[in-house]
Amino acid sequence: MNRTIYADWGGHKVKLTWIPSNHLPDLNKVTSVHGFCFYQNKVLLVHVKGRGFNIPGGHVEPGESPEQAFHREAYEEGYVKGEVKYLGTIEVSHEDNPLFDPHGKYPLIGYQLFYRMDITECLPFTRENESTSRIWVEPEEIPYVINDHELSLLILDEALRKT
Repeated sequence: MNRTIYADWGGHKVKLTWIPSNHLPDLNKVTSVHGFCFYQNKVLLVHVKGRGFNIPGGHVEPGESPEQAFHREAYEEGYVKGEVKYLGTIEVSHEDNPLFDPHGKYPLIGYQLFYRMDITECLPFTRENESTSRIWVEPEEIPYVINDHELSLLILDEALRKT
């Protein structure tokens, strides 16, 4: 079920709509990829400077597919590899954002894609990239640990259903 909230992103009023789906949106408007990674019935959270504990994710690099980008981000931030399933997207709309820069790096309406990863390899955490730590959290404890907006819990519910 779609759900919409408004979030304050650095002083910008942004409309976020969770859209569970099997279909990818316009890939030219995908701004980032993220995912819930599961290992031994627990969820991986990583601590990235400035973001607190959150799920792995980041921007798609030139030449990467969104799925390749998520695999790379999961490895760089959490040192994990696995099999992924697409869960859906958050539509990020700046239509109500008076500070939106039409010449900036983000589109007026963009998309964040979300995946579920079932981890097949958990590698040593060497802190060579942007993460300072990783923790394993029981799914029901996520609301007390994650540093994110409320849509993240809807996405977690979707990920738990896609086993």
